[in-house]
Amino acid sequence: MRPHVELIDEKDLIWHNAEFQHAEGTAEQRNLSYDEEDGSASLKVRFTSDWSRPAGVHHAETEWFVLSGSVTIGDTELGPEGFWNAPIGVLTPPITVTDGTEILLFREGGDWHFDPAEHDREFVRPDQELVVLHTSEMPWIDVKDGSPMRFDLGGTPVPGLYIKLLHRDVTTGFYSRLIKAKPGWREVPLAHHPCSEEAYCLDGGFDYNYGKMWPGAYFWRPPLIRHGDFTADAERGCTWLVRSDADLVDWYTDNARVVMSGDATNWGPGYPQSAAPKLVEPVRSRSIGAWADATRQ
Repeated sequence: MRPHVELIDEKDLIWHNAEFQHAEGTAEQRNLSYDEEDGSASLKVRFTSDWSRPAGVHHAETEWFVLSGSVTIGDTELGPEGFWNAPIGVLTPPITVTDGTEILLFREGGDWHFDPAEHDREFVRPDQELVVLHTSEMPWIDVKDGSPMRFDLGGTPVPGLYIKLLHRDVTTGFYSRLIKAKPGWREVPLAHHPCSEEAYCLDGGFDYNYGKMWPGAYFWRPPLIRHGDFTADAERGCTWLVRSDADLVDWYTDNARVVMSGDATNWGPGYPQSAAPKLVEPVRSRSIGAWADATRQ
């Protein structure tokens, strides 16, 4: 399983050579989260030249979300907010990418291996197929009109949220979606889920118990981690790409609190100075001399 990642800004990560096989051109990647066991990963990828790859099949379920630039998959050109998903073994048409394009790339259930091919693998389920979307042309759907997520304790959809469902596996429930919260949207209770959840902030931002999200901020959260008290940016709201390995169910916790208590042992008024913990003196060059003793000044 991937380690819990919360909260990072992708700009704080270093660039690595991108993990592509059978491709012409150059690219680099930032590892947002990475499963060292099976190679599953969430990556920010930047193409540093024009790039191309022939048709073939991936060893992992693979999806791209275009942040900037241009990606052509088969006969379809995708600009910003373009999206495609290929389940394991499903044929992916030839791809070309223009220099400078940036994408989010997600792999599930496998690593970067890719086999040039002309047909799907035999084990592909009949319901699995390549999905290619111009998400910028899709309407935002209010969660009250059929969202598979974000219901309160009474089963009522949490107001102020809108979605674009990009892909959902009908067998596992694994899905990707864009979510938009209206300015000032708030959800107070702490929540946790029986499934993993990850998100990359695309626009605006929100505050919650782990800090503040802004464009480029990211988390990958395993099941059962409590999080919440969300407040979206008062002017821009928040838009983020969210993925989960099953239909997301909110389990809420009201009146949550963290309590630390104990008895002082060797600190505070009335305790002898000799009993106080000695601070470690910072390292200082001998040519300058010892640190000044503030008690003698």
